[in-house]
Formats: sequence, structure tokens, C-alpha cells
Amino acid sequence: MVVVGLVLLYALWMLRTPAVLKPPSDSGRTPTVTAVSPDKIPLVTGDEPVKDIFTRAGCPVCHTIPGIPGAMGQVGPPLVLGTTGAQRLIDPSYRGQAATVRDYIVESIMNPGVFVVPGYPERTMPTWYGTKLSALAVEKIADYLERQTDRSGIK
Repeated sequence: MVVVGLVLLYALWMLRTPAVLKPPSDSGRTPTVTAVSPDKIPLVTGDEPVKDIFTRAGCPVCHTIPGIPGAMGQVGPPLVLGTTGAQRLIDPSYRGQAATVRDYIVESIMNPGVFVVPGYPERTMPTWYGTKLSALAVEKIADYLERQTDRSGIK
């Protein structure tokens, strides 16, 4: 429960709404402060280094990800899809549409409820990542994760 609470707090912190000033009007009135809608602000653009993409998206909070500093999460499965991806595609409980490991990774980000790795809690992966990560960021994540292999017996 503590980890889930931390994940939720982190997600809320990442979605906090900063205030911005409207440009002053010609009438000489004082500028007004308006809120920027969180759904308009991406977590990452994809121009960042892959380590920053994972960190800003909060992936290390729940997942162990080789090569990503601090990514030792235990709530979600380790992200060694170079090893586990093919196994997940042939899992009898898999009901997704992916035909390749890369497609599976993208599907898992965009629609995480399609398949939950056995032994991990359902409805934990945020469903809004598909709207908060740019297409370039998702592609960089998929490219990175499909090359990660199990070097330590992680399943």
C-alpha cells in the first residue's frame, strides 16, 4: 500500500497545474492568472535522453529497468522485454493485438489493462500514459526496452 501511495503521490506531483500569465490587454488592465490544463502538458516530448524519459514518466517508481538509475521498483514487472516479451505474447492469458515485442511494449503503455503480467496487481499501471507521452517518447521507450535482456534471473 505504501508503494501504491507513493506512486499516486508522484503522479499527482507530476500533474500539478502551474499558473501562467495571460498577456496584458490593450485596455491597461492587470494580467490575470489562468490554469494550464494538465492534459495539454506532456510528461516528456521524446527529445530527452531515454533515461530522462523513464524518470520523468515515473517508470522507476514501479519497475526495475536495467541501465536506468534508481529503477528498482517492485510493484510492476521488471522491464527486460528482450527476454520476457516473446513469452508474454504466447502467454495463454494474453488477449492483446501485438504481433511483435515492440508492438507489445507500445500496447502495454497505451492500453495497460489488455494484459497484466501474472503475479502483479491489476489496474496499477496508469492508463493516461497514452495521452501524456509523445509518440517519439513511446518509440524511444519501446526501442530501449526491447533490447533489455535478463542478466540476473529476473522474470
